[in-house]
Amino acid sequence: MCELLGMSANVPTDICFSFTGLIQRGGNTGPHKDGWGITFYEGKGFRTFKDPQPSCDSKIAELVQSYPIKSRSVVSHIRQANRGQVNLENTHPFTRELWGRYWTFAHNGQLTDYQKLNTGHFRPVGETDSELSFCWLLQKLELRFPEPPQDMEAMFAYVAECCDELRELGVYNMLLSDGEYVMTYCTNHLYWITRKAPFGKATLLDEDVTINFQEETTPNDVVSVVATQPLTGNETWHRMKPGEYNLFHFGERVGGNVDKLVDVEFAEAKPKSQAPIEPL
Repeated sequence: MCELLGMSANVPTDICFSFTGLIQRGGNTGPHKDGWGITFYEGKGFRTFKDPQPSCDSKIAELVQSYPIKSRSVVSHIRQANRGQVNLENTHPFTRELWGRYWTFAHNGQLTDYQKLNTGHFRPVGETDSELSFCWLLQKLELRFPEPPQDMEAMFAYVAECCDELRELGVYNMLLSDGEYVMTYCTNHLYWITRKAPFGKATLLDEDVTINFQEETTPNDVVSVVATQPLTGNETWHRMKPGEYNLFHFGERVGGNVDKLVDVEFAEAKPKSQAPIEPL
């Protein structure tokens, strides 16, 4: 399996803190050594960094970790290959254009019989079930909405229905963003947290790093982070249920199909030392 990391914020925010924890799972504290990638949205454009090498010792990952690119929407992924070779074209996230917007997608899981999915003119470049399913999703959206949808929440609810179909083929945890919205869909393992005032301290589970968000934010900041497994050990994360989806818009959760949240606090983290780092 792979691991996902997403962020939605109401102001341009860097993701250095969470990314620092994630990249350690790419070959150090976790087995996801078959590549990594991250996409930052900036206005209507985006920057993507990818590397088929393990993230824990990737020079490109070091650059991203130390260079605080600020964005309102971020999609990231570390890979443990099960479909397709370990190379750049099979490395997530994947990006395509639809309705004059760039859509970015990352997937955790494994599908069977996915080759039968009709992708129309959205053709995958690599060999993964993930990219093919993304192309299938875009084809479904284009057929359902020939013109850009006016009701984006209804559109994402339709995406969730399509994900229900894909979940019949296997494990389908995914992140999807157009730079304004960030959607997440769960089959088995996904967690999220929203940070807002009053801010406190957070400590990574995979690295001896602590940050005091109160020193790095303003009272108006709202930042939501989505991850396959919680990244911090002294905060309460909401665990998603199978078949659940959530929709975030500039930091706030604005849609989803589950109202009762399942909270999990990973309080066992006991770092040996504490070192400050850029947020979030």
